[in-house]
Amino acid sequence: MKRKVASLTVVLGLFLLLVLSGCSSNDSKTSGKQKGNGEKMELVNEGKLTFAMSGLLKPLNYKEKNKLVGFDVEIGEEISKRIGLESNPVTNPWETIIQGLKGKKYDAIIGSMTATEERSKQVDFSDPYYISGAQVFVAASNNTITKKEDLTDKRIGVMQASTYQQDAEKYTKDIKNYPSDIYALQDLEPGRVDAVITDKIVGISAMKEANLKIKDVDNVLKNENIAIAVNKDNPALLKAINKAIKSMVEDGTYEKISKKWFGVNLLEK
Repeated sequence: MKRKVASLTVVLGLFLLLVLSGCSSNDSKTSGKQKGNGEKMELVNEGKLTFAMSGLLKPLNYKEKNKLVGFDVEIGEEISKRIGLESNPVTNPWETIIQGLKGKKYDAIIGSMTATEERSKQVDFSDPYYISGAQVFVAASNNTITKKEDLTDKRIGVMQASTYQQDAEKYTKDIKNYPSDIYALQDLEPGRVDAVITDKIVGISAMKEANLKIKDVDNVLKNENIAIAVNKDNPALLKAINKAIKSMVEDGTYEKISKKWFGVNLLEK
């Protein structure tokens, strides 16, 4: 009788060991995705934060020796590290970048996207990771446009699918769309457009980096909160990104990255 009880004990012990091993194995497969509150981060590639940008917005995001670099890229890399994921930046044409996110081609958009009410109907936005504004730029030799009211009926260049299209429509119907803000700014000096509306930071950086003979006009048309977009069915990822941004700001890492690229803290502009 004692032998039967002992054998039964051994069998039960082995069964429990197998069950626990199976649970441990399943837990390891979801590491990095399972959050303490039971929510899961949905990731396109296991163990990676895949985030998109146009790759045409120097110095925010652009390619150098076939590698994506820039302010947005470094912000994405730091966020990935703090979440415990490998950084995986990718490019996508700006005009279809939200569709790509909704189609699960990537997990987030970290590409200097303005958080707008219209876009919020399709995606969720993080807390702002920098603050900028819509700025008017003209050729350095242009003395006829000195304030925003002078834009009336002028030909204005904007990046296609950007919020600057709506800004330009307030002044004119003659709007030329470009795949990149830089291409639009390059058309100012030869006179192919009278003015360009773009992000203030992008325009000022282009003046220095590309040595474009352009100048900014008047004050910004509006302030803009630039944020990270994620899919609406991914609240755990949004929560993790916001936590990472907050910790970056608090420990000074954000300011260090911002000053490296622009000489100022972009959250204080």
